[in-house]
Amino acid sequence: MKTTTIAPAPDFTRNAPAAIATPGITALFLCCFFSSTLGGTVSTLMSVYLPVAVKDLLSSNHNGQQLENIGASINAVFIYGWMAGGFIWGLLCDRIGRKQSFLYATLCYGLFTVLTGFSYSWISVVVFRFLTGFGVGGVLVTTTILVSEAYSDKKRAVALGILSISIPLGIFSAGLINYFIASWRFGFAIGLLPVVIALLGARLIKSGVDGPLTTQRSHTTQPSLFSPNTRKNLVGGSLIFGAALIGLWATFSWLPSWIQSLLGTADAQKERGMSMMLMGAGGLTGGFISGWIVNALGVRKTMMVCFAGCFLLSFTLFKLTTAVSPLLYLQIAAMALFFGISQGALSVYIPQLFPKNISASATGFCFNIGRLFTATVVFFIGSLVTFLGGYGNAVFSFSFVFLLGLIVTLFFRTEKYSG
Repeated sequence: MKTTTIAPAPDFTRNAPAAIATPGITALFLCCFFSSTLGGTVSTLMSVYLPVAVKDLLSSNHNGQQLENIGASINAVFIYGWMAGGFIWGLLCDRIGRKQSFLYATLCYGLFTVLTGFSYSWISVVVFRFLTGFGVGGVLVTTTILVSEAYSDKKRAVALGILSISIPLGIFSAGLINYFIASWRFGFAIGLLPVVIALLGARLIKSGVDGPLTTQRSHTTQPSLFSPNTRKNLVGGSLIFGAALIGLWATFSWLPSWIQSLLGTADAQKERGMSMMLMGAGGLTGGFISGWIVNALGVRKTMMVCFAGCFLLSFTLFKLTTAVSPLLYLQIAAMALFFGISQGALSVYIPQLFPKNISASATGFCFNIGRLFTATVVFFIGSLVTFLGGYGNAVFSFSFVFLLGLIVTLFFRTEKYSG
């Protein structure tokens, strides 16, 4: 009987390339962290400057409805760009390499942020914000993959948890820029910093972070994004991440307005501000400690605790609470803590569901398919709140996605790709 000898198949379940020297890991992590932080800054920057920016871009002949429609278009198109960037940069990351994709994505959002500040029509702002979102979406995928593959198992969860707090830090930084810089055009000069990070990263990040992607292709047939042995993980990962994303989006979008509705016609500036500060502080704390919690409980148990906690708190907060009180603030802080932990845990969970040759593509898909929903709903927020019977009912209605996430995580027992 004739036999054929073939080369050993590569191990697609390994997500980490050869170990990188400690100075190289430090440089890589810092570049990823600051690029992601600035991605959070530019993602929020237009929102904080939106009223003055839109008025500056329009002629004097405009009304409130025009301002609202243009503002919604600018915000929605950024999310669509973010979604497209997550998909496309994920695919590129698996083909041209992690380092190059990260650097180009960082350069992309930095340059188009700067160009936004030079815009003199709202049409050009829409185009530049789409391309800015395109770069930011790529950075969030590539930084997650780079850090995930650079660290060993125990350190990986901690590193990704710390990385997850970069976006909230960036959002906070956008508020600082708005506070100190009145001109929205000067504010968008912050886009120069990502350009600098991309140039520094080209020198500081070692090429070895890409791992043996090209050599793997010549030995055997590799799993594809929609192949039968990865399809289940792709669906499960998308549902779990999408549930967390949509629930988080609904809470952040409507919480300030719900606080205002509790006080009626009284000015709730301080109460709204306090609620958002607690959301930010809780998210930062949760993200920072998420790595240690994942190492202690396991990633699936961590996510189930987060989904259950968020759903229960949504019920007590938005259905049972009728007045602003210390208990209300405590519940907001607890919910934000669960949000932060979940974001750190998901950064660990999603990439490890897939073999290395498609890990970036699949992570980009799972991270962003839910944004198609959130970007579209932006256009219907007002009518949606009316249809659902107020802000409290609107947020609680969307909190059922946490229940969906809990059920999917409970029955989707996979923690790592196994071929």
